[in-house]
Amino acid sequence: MLKLALEPHGGFSFENCQRNASLERVLPGLRVPHARKTGTTIAGLVFRDGVILGADTRATNDSVVADKSCEKIHFIAPKIYCCGAGVAADAEMTTRMVASNMELHALSTGREPRVATVTRVLRQTLFRYRGHVGASLIVGGVDVTGPQLYDVHPHGSYSRLPFTALGERFRPFPTNPIPATLVSHLFLGRGAMQLTSEAPLLPAGSGQDAALAVLEDRFQPNMMLEAAQELLVEAITAGILGDLGSGGNVDACVITRTGAKLLRTLSSPTEPVERPGHYRFVPGTTAVLTQAVKPLNLELLEETVQAMEVE
Repeated sequence: MLKLALEPHGGFSFENCQRNASLERVLPGLRVPHARKTGTTIAGLVFRDGVILGADTRATNDSVVADKSCEKIHFIAPKIYCCGAGVAADAEMTTRMVASNMELHALSTGREPRVATVTRVLRQTLFRYRGHVGASLIVGGVDVTGPQLYDVHPHGSYSRLPFTALGERFRPFPTNPIPATLVSHLFLGRGAMQLTSEAPLLPAGSGQDAALAVLEDRFQPNMMLEAAQELLVEAITAGILGDLGSGGNVDACVITRTGAKLLRTLSSPTEPVERPGHYRFVPGTTAVLTQAVKPLNLELLEETVQAMEVE
């Protein structure tokens, strides 16, 4: 009895990456689809009583704004939240899986999960896929050891910092047109939009630089909540104004020992500009230089009318 060569497993599937890599080796002129650009600005900092996280609300698909008010601050535990940058689906599903695991961990141990535990699970998950899961994360929360802030990169590296800012824009590699005879053989699945295993995703910056410059210039230890919130808004606003991939509003999440408070639309730095007047032009303002009318010669071949039976 024949058995399947590959047993189905749960989690992410990247069989298309292996298939595309094989096609590129066999067909030198073939260039499979690569990852598109994404843009995001997320930041976080530790203040005297806890941690505050912030993010913009623009979701992009290459040069198209797909969503102007998306949520990039994800729930992990009652006192632990996570900001996601990069591929929206990867960040969303990765944080969902970790949130589920942390709920099971809390039920089995009878204790609240620690921020270090969440960070460890995230970086082990990302390292397992060698960068194919394009999620850059900022994990912040308060546990028994106090407020903590981590940043986790798509390949599994991480750092614990008093303040940080991240933003991903994946640089697409140069591609050649795909031959028409091979289009039918390239089934675009989950892994087809990712780079192959020999060339993982490469971050090329987004609103990270502008936001990090503001944080490095004005951050101070043991800041009050009002000052920390104002600094975070200015950092995210700098990323929004300095990067076309970031935009929309500024969302924030304040986490203290008493709990977490999610603040939607804390600031709107890119409000639409209202025109002072209406421009109405009378017909004939613009002269018509030439005009050509070409009649269409149509011939009615057959016309049939069928009555509908009504009981």
